[in-house]
Amino acid sequence: MNYQDIKSRRKVTASFPYIWKPMERGYSDQSLYVNVETGKIETRQISPQTRDLFIGGKGYGLRMLWDAIKPDTKWQDSENEIIISGGPCCGVTQYSGSGKSIVVSISPQTEKIIDSNVGGHFGPHLKIAGFDAMEIQGNSPKDVIIYINGIDHIVEIFETPQELSYDSHLLGEELLDMFADNEKDKINVSVVASGKAAEHSLIGMLNFTFWDVKRGKVRLKQAGRGGIGTLMRHKGVRAIVAKIPKVTGNFNNVVDLPAITERGKRFNKEMRDLDDIQCQMRKVGTAHLMGVLEKYDILPVMNFKYGDHKDCPKIDMEVWKTFFTQGVPDGCWIGCNMSCAKGVDDFELRTGPYKGSKVIVDGPEYENAAALGSNIAVFDPRDIIEQNFYCDTYGVCTITWGNIVGFLMECWENGILNSERTGGVDLSWGNADASLELLHQMARGEGFGVTAGLGVMRLKKMFADNGWGDRQFLEDIGMENKGLEYSMYLSKESLAQQGGYAMTNKGPQHDEAWLIFMDMVNNMIPTFENKAEALHYFPYFRTWFGLAGFCKLCWNDVEPADNAEQPEPNKVPEHVDNYVTIFKAVTGRNFDKEEMIKMSERVYNFQKILNIRLGFGTREFDKQPYRAAGPVTEEEYISRQERYDAQLKDKMGLDPERMSLSEKMKAHRDYREDQYEKLLDAVYYRRGWNKNGVPTIEHLKKIGMDLPELIEVVKPLQ
Repeated sequence: MNYQDIKSRRKVTASFPYIWKPMERGYSDQSLYVNVETGKIETRQISPQTRDLFIGGKGYGLRMLWDAIKPDTKWQDSENEIIISGGPCCGVTQYSGSGKSIVVSISPQTEKIIDSNVGGHFGPHLKIAGFDAMEIQGNSPKDVIIYINGIDHIVEIFETPQELSYDSHLLGEELLDMFADNEKDKINVSVVASGKAAEHSLIGMLNFTFWDVKRGKVRLKQAGRGGIGTLMRHKGVRAIVAKIPKVTGNFNNVVDLPAITERGKRFNKEMRDLDDIQCQMRKVGTAHLMGVLEKYDILPVMNFKYGDHKDCPKIDMEVWKTFFTQGVPDGCWIGCNMSCAKGVDDFELRTGPYKGSKVIVDGPEYENAAALGSNIAVFDPRDIIEQNFYCDTYGVCTITWGNIVGFLMECWENGILNSERTGGVDLSWGNADASLELLHQMARGEGFGVTAGLGVMRLKKMFADNGWGDRQFLEDIGMENKGLEYSMYLSKESLAQQGGYAMTNKGPQHDEAWLIFMDMVNNMIPTFENKAEALHYFPYFRTWFGLAGFCKLCWNDVEPADNAEQPEPNKVPEHVDNYVTIFKAVTGRNFDKEEMIKMSERVYNFQKILNIRLGFGTREFDKQPYRAAGPVTEEEYISRQERYDAQLKDKMGLDPERMSLSEKMKAHRDYREDQYEKLLDAVYYRRGWNKNGVPTIEHLKKIGMDLPELIEVVKPLQ
């Protein structure tokens, strides 16, 4: 197919020549606004106050979304926006993990504020094109593509040519063929797209492309959480394309490039010297966690019932080494030496519309391998890879999908679902073909696959309302909070991690806090006050990555050789100092590690109040499903009876030998739920919130976030 010919006859419905502004100290101080409903395209100036308070990335997304919506805005309303922003350090090529951007919106899946971080080339390309952020608003009556021409400095909206595909692995290739001048130029083109299943579900995600020079192939990275792909398809946007002249070594026009380069060289030496003896990120990426987490009984198995399984070695790190192509620099942005974006080359698909095709599959990363593997009792790596591919190309969040299928399989096991209710799909544990069939149905917009695409929050209610199962049992086993399905860590024995999940603003995603080892394994934060301090520092620290434009993996997935000897080794102080140095070197801003936390605290509290403005965000929304805290079923208890009986004796002062199984389980539930409520009290107090989880006016003044619009929201709730 001649894609250049398709490009030449595209039907442009709106065109906007813009004045390009180069980055200066990481900022152009302008954003791109595109309304696909009205055809309005404009550049908007970003005020110094917005830059100083919200920094970039997630902060810009939240500020722009607040200004775009009303308190009663729903996800499908025209004024809801998709905002993409990378932060001032996004695109730095001298330090690993500097290509991240953040997508912010009202979520179709949760109906609350969602933010989802993503790699790939689009975030840096958007900056090179001259924009700190991009806002997409309106619902287009026609299927359209947004094209950012960063060479001629023109933004277009054009009707999607009928020859183009829907699914991401094809559409990305087609659009690079359309807009790249030649093969070498493909590195200067990037695409944001979703897939066919995103049109028929609430769990759609976005794929951000990057051109793999060594392979000569289009690769994908995912903004997976919260259904933003569904929103983009609802808005009638098939894809966003950016084209730039080239990537230069200092397009951010930083203040002190030698300082960044020095820290980058230091980190790269750590990767060379230490990665093989620490996490082996360059060989297996995050999939190295599979065997580690099983060892500590925190790998989700069968809808988070268990923490390990006898067949887990079939999908552990050593197995993934044999599938991932080795010796390839798998960085998803230029200059990243962690190279964790592993891929399976020439994988032959056995199901679905692409059966028999040989494709590259990105990952599986740890979350995918656990969600599509152990959490649904699938232990054949090929089945995991196939599910991973179809989730990606159809535009479905893998974490969400693994939770949904695990929930459905447990419902099948308990008679809540049967063949009649699923349209003949057998949802027995370990049936990978059933998971794939539901994915294919969802992509076609038919059958029980469309029902599954509603997500666990709505499925629980539907099954209970239909009288198919006990409402409390469904609430207990449905692994979602705030409408977002849990990422893949078993939190039953880590009270701090329970808080790190259920107290998040957007729902239980591991990017805010991962405290299991500090809390459960090493017992470093034994008191409520210790846990509250950790749940103050780490969520704010990790939020900062999404403000500045960094990937979190480079913080602690390889550590300096002497890190264990340092004060507070869990913070990896040398790497924290790297980020302080680089942020100062990019922006010239007065900055230290204390200001880093304050920056994030301001934005975090802003997001909290934005949820409250929409009717969410108070204490009731921090409730967790009981399975996140303890054993729901008798078989769960019995599987770890020695541990649970010992806890009855040591923690609760009870004699398990005098108790029935049901009495033991009730005692555990009462104790664990009480512990969690006490944790909420301690964390709210540490964060400067009242007992209902609302930031106090005094605290907002203290952190410099006492904006009139925020005070107006929280004042009635003090």
